[in-house]
Amino acid sequence: MTTTYAAADTALLVVDPYNDFMSEGGKLYDATRETAQAVGFYANLPRVIAAARAASIRVFIVPHRRWRPTDYAGWLHMNPSQEGVERLQLFAQGSWGGEFHPQFGPQPGDVVVHEHWGQSGFANTDLDAQLKQHGIRRIILVGMVANTCVESTARFGMELGYHVTLVKDATAAFSAAGLHTAHEVNGPSFAHAIVSTEQLLAALPA
Repeated sequence: MTTTYAAADTALLVVDPYNDFMSEGGKLYDATRETAQAVGFYANLPRVIAAARAASIRVFIVPHRRWRPTDYAGWLHMNPSQEGVERLQLFAQGSWGGEFHPQFGPQPGDVVVHEHWGQSGFANTDLDAQLKQHGIRRIILVGMVANTCVESTARFGMELGYHVTLVKDATAAFSAAGLHTAHEVNGPSFAHAIVSTEQLLAALPA
């Protein structure tokens, strides 16, 4: 691995760290549990976040839209993921599932960007503006879900000129096929680095 990361221009993007995804009893916890266990997600994610903070790398929380009762009223083209959000009332505003996971959510000094309605954390949010205002050129992505919101955010970031790193064992998916596709099929076409947690930690500034 040849990529190096400087605190001054690197950000860690933690995508969708909600209880509905990451806490036992959350609406999507069981759906991602198998792949999360397979890669050691719940052991690796806290290590990545802690190492980034220790290296003075700024953490950006990239949250999905919290469901509200009238969110999709009159919409012409809800995508399948949005239909699922509506049906299950995922990350509902004011609910426990819509709260950030206590271990993986924001801490003082983190940046919480505007909620994304689709899959990319950049589309229709302030993420690009926030990164640029903080002098960020490199983004490291972790969180949920590998082949949807994490991948879409990473792809959009590449298009905007950011150096993109995927941490393949600090994310999970709804299926082994989805996780494989994100890192072995799609990722190599746009990501500048696809690494394990161990490889990333070795490359972070001391």
